[in-house]
Amino acid sequence: MNFDLSEDEEMLKAVAERFVADRYDVERRRNYRAQPHGFSRENWRLLGDLGLIAACFDEGDGGLGLRATALATIFEAFGRGIVVEPLIENGLLAGRLFAATAPESLRTAWLPDLVSGKRRIALAHAEAGARDNHHRVEARSEANGACVLLSGEKAHVVSGGGADGYIVSARSGPGENAIDLLFVPAGTPGMAVTEWRTADGGSAVALRFDQCEIASGQVLNGGIEAIGAAQTLASLARSAEALGVMEALFAETLEYLRTRHQFGAPLGSFQAIQHRMVAQYAALEQARALLNLAIVSEEGAGFANAVDGARAFIAPASLTLGHEMIQFHGGMGVTDELAIGAGHKRLLMLSRWPESPTATLDRFAAS
Repeated sequence: MNFDLSEDEEMLKAVAERFVADRYDVERRRNYRAQPHGFSRENWRLLGDLGLIAACFDEGDGGLGLRATALATIFEAFGRGIVVEPLIENGLLAGRLFAATAPESLRTAWLPDLVSGKRRIALAHAEAGARDNHHRVEARSEANGACVLLSGEKAHVVSGGGADGYIVSARSGPGENAIDLLFVPAGTPGMAVTEWRTADGGSAVALRFDQCEIASGQVLNGGIEAIGAAQTLASLARSAEALGVMEALFAETLEYLRTRHQFGAPLGSFQAIQHRMVAQYAALEQARALLNLAIVSEEGAGFANAVDGARAFIAPASLTLGHEMIQFHGGMGVTDELAIGAGHKRLLMLSRWPESPTATLDRFAAS
């Protein structure tokens, strides 16, 4: 297979790598995470100016219409920099889902600002107690004349802090697939927002709806199937980001083992450590091969299955690699003084959200 990027894709890759080189180091990453919603708004505006937010959208929606190869390349570069801006959750997932399901009036009012980065939205689908069951939705929507009444809670809205709007799933009747999608702007009467921090330092919110009146024009087209389609490409991007984080942790640890001396010799000269590093290098190469398999499956019916297969391996393998790299560094590996700890926390988040690796593996095996 030919994995060569086009001229435009090479340029975007270079832009992503330059963004990481210019804007990220250990100290600045820590400062970004300390900001109100866990990332830099200045960086988010810059991503919009650079066209990297537009890279998440189809050409017909005002974006760049990139294929899976280019998207994976961009998010792998972001992973190597352990970038904290929520481009996957707010752009590739919620943004594309909005573009695919919003009626024309909403698209006109919101889509240009989403593509440029002036506004952000988040998907509010996961509920407490769902435990990997994406069809378990207890929030309710009920027709009430010219509007819809929305009630219920969404406990886990990742990257929802400071969002300008939310795509909310709600059950409209009996049956597994009787689930509607509603667009709820921030500040809607009857909606309460509670912000909390995720394991990697990012921002999430819990939403509570008490008979919120949602105009009929804010009911989106599509339901649980639309979420599944959007999640496939987002899952590919998460796996690519995880691969980039793995590469960064491995490279930093390899350099440390070459320069850190113990008992009068470099740590990397000890055979037991060499064997353990080789095992992790092999895991890295397996992860890359599975990601490439998913990428080349983009046009086929087995794309979602290939993406699941890649994630089912990468999610647990990335955590094992992170544990090993931390152990080689000793106590410093879990501090904020090194990128190792931040990278491992990000891998923890990527491996557990939006479902456990076991759930992904079960779906992959069943298909």
